[in-house]
Amino acid sequence: MFDSTPGQSDSPVAACTVDAVHRRDHHHVGEESCHPHRVEVVHLGHRAIAVCHDCGQDSGFIPERDADQLATEHRTETATADPSSFMPHVA
Repeated sequence: MFDSTPGQSDSPVAACTVDAVHRRDHHHVGEESCHPHRVEVVHLGHRAIAVCHDCGQDSGFIPERDADQLATEHRTETATADPSSFMPHVA
């Protein structure tokens, strides 16, 4: 996962979807975050994007199964108080 950037997709529909999902982000006071992190998977056709509402990062549009797997892995990693960074583990 990486910080959301406007250049992730050439598709206006995909770009609007990413923007809408990121607007649902919730914020905590200071460095506090949910444990596990709140990760949402949004499907668009046969692709999906995993968005962490605590980190503010996303996977970009990847195959649906990969997005679901990445979201599950991130929730597991962040179940402790000291999560590792949200990096993609699936290609």
